[in-house]
Amino acid sequence: MKVLPLLLAAAPFACAAGGVIDLVNPARYADQPVPDYINRDNTPADNPITDHGATLGRVLFYDKRLSRNDTISCASCHQQERAFSDLAVASTGVAGTTGRHSMRLVNARFSAEEHFFWDERAPTLEAQTTQPIQDHVEMGFSGADGDPGFSDLVDKLEVIELYQVLFKAVYGDPAITEARIQNAIAQFVRSIQSFDSRYDEGRAAVGADGPPFPNFTASENNGKQLFLAGPGPGGGAGCAACHQPPAFDIAPNSGNNGVVGAIGGGNDFTVTRSPSLRDLVGPGGTSNGGFMHTGEFATLEQVIAHYNAIPAVVTGLDPRLTRPGGPGGPQAQRLNLSGQQQADLAAFLRTLTGSAIYTDPKWSDPFDEDGQLALVVLPTDGMTMTFSGAGEARQLTVGMSAVAHVDYVFQWSGDLEQWGSLAVTADAQGSIEVVVPAPECQGQGFFRLAYAPAAE
Repeated sequence: MKVLPLLLAAAPFACAAGGVIDLVNPARYADQPVPDYINRDNTPADNPITDHGATLGRVLFYDKRLSRNDTISCASCHQQERAFSDLAVASTGVAGTTGRHSMRLVNARFSAEEHFFWDERAPTLEAQTTQPIQDHVEMGFSGADGDPGFSDLVDKLEVIELYQVLFKAVYGDPAITEARIQNAIAQFVRSIQSFDSRYDEGRAAVGADGPPFPNFTASENNGKQLFLAGPGPGGGAGCAACHQPPAFDIAPNSGNNGVVGAIGGGNDFTVTRSPSLRDLVGPGGTSNGGFMHTGEFATLEQVIAHYNAIPAVVTGLDPRLTRPGGPGGPQAQRLNLSGQQQADLAAFLRTLTGSAIYTDPKWSDPFDEDGQLALVVLPTDGMTMTFSGAGEARQLTVGMSAVAHVDYVFQWSGDLEQWGSLAVTADAQGSIEVVVPAPECQGQGFFRLAYAPAAE
């Protein structure tokens, strides 16, 4: 008996009708390069990023079937071309518009703050991922106001063969649970990173934030110093006190920033979190949507003007945004930055924009315009191969574990050009056994099991 090396080739299918999810050669999610000066990571020990898990998360993130009426996905409000935010001030859901602006998801992993949402109500990213799904306005599986509950979404996904196949491939069995959905989406979101900015080039060149960066203009270097230096006579803007470089994440102990209005009217004093300051604007300099939870500032210049003169001391205002006052207590911050200093600070913030986040296929929509996939190439873990016979009667028997009663396609080749293909169906125990002519490939064979989703 002889066992040949198990190798996988590129899919021979023409995939004009949709994309290919390749779980043998998946996109690189788990071991992406991260600069050595980034030392913050909120990934929990029980949910590390894996290539397979993040791939499943990507499919879930973009699938509109996770909403009550199949019209809204996570990506509807978190768009790749906007650093995973939204140009709209309030994003559209299944039953209206959101109460806060859609937060950018860039570098969500690299933060000392482990809580999520503007008001930090989710203790982890995992907990956050399914709350929009369970929101009446956003995705509609709230279990209230006439909505189906989350268990109904699980029932909905369980009858979709694609998810039976994907959950089996990732978790070892096809069971779909909220915890597995949370873990997969969280892995995908944590994989979304941006470290190819001009700031990163300069930081790598000098090894610290303080010295001038050789790739910066005078204005950008001056803006960097203003960002780093504390406020006061002859000082800076003090931005780094709440948004410490090089991660530019929000300090976990921050209060609100004086923007306390609410979309639609009223007050909202509970916003104490913000996304990373990376990719505030896109590569062309256009804002990736409005700023703050209200989306009320359209430009960086408006944001800086707000911090230059905080309107008032309000309930929950971060103490770092105040200045000593008289008998009445602290007064609102007044930085007294000149027009040029404010322009320099904006110039520096624009250096935090990367490029790959906007175009990298691994973070893109895997579906076609009809919400379909063409092929899922499955992992080869557990595949067994044995040869029998001799000469032209030589055969290869391949055994695989799959989802019971689901139709698959088994393919083999000796040269990656001529392929044999066989439709196979898993039995009631989820087993597949295929007997094919042994490839004449001089000790090397190429095999794969794939799933071709039927149009829904």
